[in-house]
Amino acid sequence: MSSAFPLNDKEIGELCALFAERRIKRRGFILHQGDVCKHFTFVVSGCVKMYAIDRAGKEHNLDFAIESEWISDLSSFYAEKPGNVFVEAVEPSVILQISRSDLIYLYANYPKLNSTFRIIIERKYIDLQNRVLQNISATAEDRYIGFVNRSPLLATRLPNTQVASYLGITPEFLSKVRSELAHKR
Repeated sequence: MSSAFPLNDKEIGELCALFAERRIKRRGFILHQGDVCKHFTFVVSGCVKMYAIDRAGKEHNLDFAIESEWISDLSSFYAEKPGNVFVEAVEPSVILQISRSDLIYLYANYPKLNSTFRIIIERKYIDLQNRVLQNISATAEDRYIGFVNRSPLLATRLPNTQVASYLGITPEFLSKVRSELAHKR
C-alpha cells in the first residue's frame, strides 16, 4: 500500500494494526447487494469486480480492482445505508480491509493518512468521471481501445463476458470489435 506522503514507523504500525487480511475464493463475495458496506478494501493479489444486476437479471460491471488497487461501495460505506452493488472475486484474492470507524479514526489522528485516502478517493472519482464521459461519447471500438490502454493487465485476465459487460456491449459485439481491430493492424 503506497502512500502519497511518506509514513513514519508509528503511522505504518497504526495502519497495519487496523487492517484485516482476508482470503477470498474465486466467486466469493466481499459485499452483497442490499448489505451495508462496512469496509474499504485494498487488493493485495487477485482480481475483484463491482457490479449491479438489473431487473432483467443482466449483470453490469462498474469497476474492477487488481493488485495495489482499492474498491468499495463508497455511497454505502459513508452513508451507512444498504448498497446497490455486489463486490465479488473474479480470481482467488487476498484483500486487506479497514472498517469505517477505523478509517475515520485514521482521518482524525493522522493528517498524512487523511490526505492519502482523500487522494485515493479523488483518483477513483476521476476514473469514474472519465468512464461516464467515454460511455456517452465514444464508440464501442474506442471504449475497448481505451480500456485496453488504461488496463492492459485486466484486458488479458478477464473473460470476454466481463469486459463486454464493463463496456456496455454484448460479448458477440466485443468479438466483432476485436476482429475488426485485428484486421486494421
